[in-house]
Amino acid sequence: QVQLAESGGGLVQAGGSLRLSCAASGSIFRFNTMGWYRQAPGKQRELVAAITNGGSTNYADSVKGRFTISRDNAKNTVYLEMNILKPEDTAVYYCNLNFGSLEHWGQGTLVTVSS
Repeated sequence: QVQLAESGGGLVQAGGSLRLSCAASGSIFRFNTMGWYRQAPGKQRELVAAITNGGSTNYADSVKGRFTISRDNAKNTVYLEMNILKPEDTAVYYCNLNFGSLEHWGQGTLVTVSS
C-alpha cells in the first residue's frame, strides 16, 4: 500500500515563500517520477513540476525560475520550494507518484497567496 503524506501548505503574502514536502511510504519501484500538481477553483489539475529518480526535472512555464523541485531518494521524499509567490499560485497542491502503470496521489495541501 502506497501512501503520500504532504505538508507545508498555508497562507503566505505575495512575494513570500513556502516549502512543500511529500513523503512516500509503501512498496515503491525504484524507477519512478514524483511531482506536484495543482488545481485552482474552476480550473483543471495541472502539472507544476516533476522529477525522476535520476534527478531530471520538468516545470510548468508559469513557475520556472521561481519554484524548485528536489527529492531525497533515500527518504522517498519530494520537495517543492516555492519563491516569489503570486496570488495566481493559489491552489490545492497535490503530490504525485508514478511508476509502472500506477499513479498515486496525496490528499492535497492548500496554498493561499494573499495580495
